[in-house]
Amino acid sequence: MTKPIPPHNFRWLSFEQLTADELYEILRVRQQVFAVEQESIYLDVDGKDQHAKHMVCWDTESTTPTLLAYLRVVAPGKKYAEPSIGRVLTRESARGTGIGKTLMRLGVEHTLQEYPQADIRISAQLYLQRFYEEFGFAQVSDVYDEDGIPHIEMLRRANSELS
Repeated sequence: MTKPIPPHNFRWLSFEQLTADELYEILRVRQQVFAVEQESIYLDVDGKDQHAKHMVCWDTESTTPTLLAYLRVVAPGKKYAEPSIGRVLTRESARGTGIGKTLMRLGVEHTLQEYPQADIRISAQLYLQRFYEEFGFAQVSDVYDEDGIPHIEMLRRANSELS
């Protein structure tokens, strides 16, 4: 059964448009999810945020920025030749609400608008392969270790249909 989605809004922001409080919350939640929850110690701040558009989903009932879901779209040539969607997360309290699927759908749609003729490449945690396949991504690499977690590269061809 799906939990109700808390009141929220999705916004696309460039790095320069993020306030200090918003950036702090994004980095804090990324560390919570990717380092603490997944027990994977690595440097999350990788120099790519400045070259990315950030999809943020805020809890609109909170008086301070409270991030519910997040992803970033990195420009072509900054990580891969293609644009890349990454750092996809849903805060633990918002999981099971469908917000992650909405986030990813909006992320793919935005990337297609920004780069209409480009494929989209991602580095996906292996256990999320089926989730990303729902958005037209297909495995294009063998399994590899990234910070102690099995990953695969996946590619979504520019001419793929978005379901």
